Amino acid sequence: MGFLFSKPQPTQTMSLWEGVTVVDADGNKHSAPEYLKDKVVAIYFSAGWCPPCRAFTPKLKKFYEALKEANQNFEVVFISRDRSAEDLVEYYKDHHGKWLYVEYNPEFVDAWRAKFDVKTIPALKVVKPDGTVVVQDARTEVAQKGGDAVALLEEWKAFL
Repeated sequence: MGFLFSKPQPTQTMSLWEGVTVVDADGNKHSAPEYLKDKVVAIYFSAGWCPPCRAFTPKLKKFYEALKEANQNFEVVFISRDRSAEDLVEYYKDHHGKWLYVEYNPEFVDAWRAKFDVKTIPALKVVKPDGTVVVQDARTEVAQKGGDAVALLEEWKAFL
C-alpha cells in the first residue's frame, strides 16, 4: 500500500500590518497593509515624556524630510509610549515629522514592544512587511549616518 503525499502549497506570508490602521499628519486613517505596500518602513517607539526621545525625534524628522524631498519610498510609523491619547497627539503634532502613527492603545503598544524586544525608548526598527527586523538599531544609524539620508536608506534596502 502506497502513501499519498500532497505537494506543499506555497504559503502566503502574513503581513505584520494586517488589521492595523495608521493615521497620517492630517488625521486621516488608512489600512496599514495598503498604505505601506512597497515602502521601506521604520517603526518608531517613542514618547513625549522621554528626554532621549525628545532629543532624537528632531534628527529622525530631518532624516525623514530629506528622504521625502528625494522622493524615496520610505515611511515611519510612530508607536507611542505616551500615557494618554492626548499626550500622543500633542507630542506628534508638536515634534514629529509628517509620518504615520498608530492611535493610542496601551495593549497594542505592549504587544509590539514584546514582539520587537523594545526594552528602552526611543527605538527605531526597520522591518520587512512580514515583521522581520532587518535593522535592529536604526536609531543609532540615523544619529550617526543620517546626514546622507539617501545613502543610509540604500544600505537598509540591501537587507530587504
